[in-house]
This record gives sequence, structure tokens and C-alpha cells, in this order.
Amino acid sequence: MKIAFVLQPIFRVPVNKSISIPLLNHELAKRLALSHEVIVYAGGNRIHKKIICDDGILYYGMPTGADEVFLKVFKGWRLISRFRNDQQPLFGYSFYYGGYILQVALDLRKQKCDVVHIHHLSQSIPVIRAINPEIKIVLHMNMDWLTQLDHLMIETRLSQSDLILGCSNYITERIRQRFPQVADRCHTVFNGVDVDHFIEKDYSSTITNNAVKRILFVGRVSPEKGVHTLLDAFKKVVEDYPDVQLDIIGKQLVLPLNELIALSDDTKVKELASFYSGSYLSSLKNRLPLHVASQVSFVGGIPNLQLLNFYHKADILIFPSIWNEPFGISNVEAMASGVPVVATRVGGVLEIVEDGKTGLLVERDDSTALSNAILYLLSNDNERKSMGQAGRQRAVELFSWDKLAEKLMYHYRNLFENS
Repeated sequence: MKIAFVLQPIFRVPVNKSISIPLLNHELAKRLALSHEVIVYAGGNRIHKKIICDDGILYYGMPTGADEVFLKVFKGWRLISRFRNDQQPLFGYSFYYGGYILQVALDLRKQKCDVVHIHHLSQSIPVIRAINPEIKIVLHMNMDWLTQLDHLMIETRLSQSDLILGCSNYITERIRQRFPQVADRCHTVFNGVDVDHFIEKDYSSTITNNAVKRILFVGRVSPEKGVHTLLDAFKKVVEDYPDVQLDIIGKQLVLPLNELIALSDDTKVKELASFYSGSYLSSLKNRLPLHVASQVSFVGGIPNLQLLNFYHKADILIFPSIWNEPFGISNVEAMASGVPVVATRVGGVLEIVEDGKTGLLVERDDSTALSNAILYLLSNDNERKSMGQAGRQRAVELFSWDKLAEKLMYHYRNLFENS
């Protein structure tokens, strides 16, 4: 089987595999490449196509210069025209990176691929279908955009696809409910982790009654991630459990208003607009009194390979998200590392964390509930250990890349057996 993956052109060859979607794509593609021919299309040089080989995968970097010029002009025009208040994000338009899409569609015909697996770029489906009428088209969503953008536009695109994948049952069911006519084409393939890299921590060497306990957050420093709620909870934790340290790992990477607030009908998400008047990171630091600030470390972004050290030092991972997370990969990384999780009851997180078994779930945007859960686990060493061990087992069983690649191939084969 000859398989092509299509990344959003904002990801450039050579792709940065520390970013979630390129990482997901690469880990699946390199396993499929062991027995199939695999191509990955991504953005490339503004003028010339760039081809590299990585783990047996051919990466094609397609020129995007013309698209970038057009989109820059369009954004400027929208600011000064009657569309200046248009809240639709650029990626919602059918012409978004149209040149890139056309190049990919033409190259797919030349390559004679059997399957094309598209990440997010649903506007590419009609173009690819027109130029490659026999190819099997797979659309893979790690966001809720299909249910948030124009219904008729998305319905037209989905009608020309053969398989629609969600990264969680939460995403998959949302698509099925909004587009019942394609419900039988919708399935779930979870995101995953390298369970051989995220090895289980050795609790026998870390549990001590007098040690300073470490709490960990891993993710974008952005309002929808609920870091402000975590800091409010941490202030309460310190009052009852002074020997504790909070490490916040992640860059400040705030989603644009029209990619989050404007697309959502969730009241709690709408309320996050108040954080968009200045630097979110600065507002977080200003939230902390001096005696607490010394116990909070804003580490910033670090390479994936260094994350394991932080997980192994951590006693608990906190995942305080306020929006409905499509998945929540740091929960799985922590579980694979044998670290219990305190997370909010949102989106795909409910499919990852087993409440009372691999961690604790609390209501979102509730600093009191969050602090109570943290204090409970800080005070119960054996509970943390048992939850960590159960989390490791669940991660290996459900979220290893090898098992997810097998599931993906199962869906590919069904496309041909049922056609």
C-alpha cells in the first residue's frame, strides 16, 4: 500500500517533531513505513520543493511562497474592509493555502497513492478528490473545528471523504452528531506516547516523608489551559502543605481569539476573553504573592527528551484545562511515567484518566476542588504510588504508538475491503 500524509503547511520540512501533530504523524508514519511506502507532505521552501528521508519516510516540502503573500494581503484587506469584524479564522476559508493543496493533489496523482491521510486541512478534500477520483481520503481531526465552522461547507467536504478520524471519542461523537449522514465513516484513533521512553518512575527511591513534594504542569501557557486556576489552587495548597514546589513547563502560546473564543459557545470559554488584554504570562506571575512565587518555577518550553526527568521528579501532574480538550497528551505522558494525575472533567480527558484509579477528576475552573484533590494526593503516598502504577498499565494498553499504528492500518484495510 502506498500512503501519503498531508500536514498543515505551517509545519515545515524538516518538521519539528516536538510539536504534537507532526509528532503524531511521524510516529504513526514511521511504523507504517516498515511495510508500506509512505510520503509526508508539509510546507517547504517558499520557491523550491525540498525532499528529505527520515525514518524511512519521504518528506516532501512543498513551496508556499505564493500562498503566504496572498494570505498576508487578504488579512490586510480584511482589516480595512467591511469584513474587519469577521471572526472566522483564516484556516476556515476554502482558499486557505490553496496553492499548497493543489500541488499536493497533483503530486498525489503522479505518485499513484492508495490512501491520503489529511490532518485538519478539510478544504483540501474537494481538490484532492477532483484530481484523484480513486484515492481513499482520510481526514484526521485533533480539534473540534468540524463542528464549529460553517455546516454546509464542512458537510460538502466530508461527503467526499472515506474515513474521518477523531483523536478521542469526544471529538468523534461530536462529528457524528452534527453530520449523521457520515456517522458510519467516523472512528477514533487516540494520540499516543512512546511507552519505552516514558518509563515508570521508581517509587521506592522517591517516597520520603520529609521530602519537598513536586507538582507539575506540562502544556501551552494559555488561558484555556487553566494555569490561572492552578495558581489559585496552589496558593491554597501552600497554606496547608508548605513543602511543595510547582513546575510549569511550556511556552506562552496563546491561541488567537478567533480560533478559540469566537468559535466556542461555551460560557466558561467565552469568559477567558478577559485574559486577552495583556500578557497572560505576566498576569500569572502577578497573581502570586511573594511568599508563594518562590515555590513556582516557570520553566518554559523544553525538548521532549528532557520531559522524562521532570515527570520522574514529580509527585502529581496537574491538568487544569477549562475548554473541552480534544485529547490531553500530558496526561498520557504522566501515566506512562507512573505519575498520578489530577485533571478536570473536560472533553477527551475523561477517556484518559480513570477517576480514583489513575488519578482524580475535578470540575473545571474550580480552584477549591483542585486544591483539595492535590492535598489529598500529597498526603497519601501509597495512593499516589498505586495510581501511578495503574496509569502506567493503562498507558501501555491503550496509548502506545505500536498499538495505535495497528489500529490505523485496520481502518485503512477496511476502506478497501468494504469498497
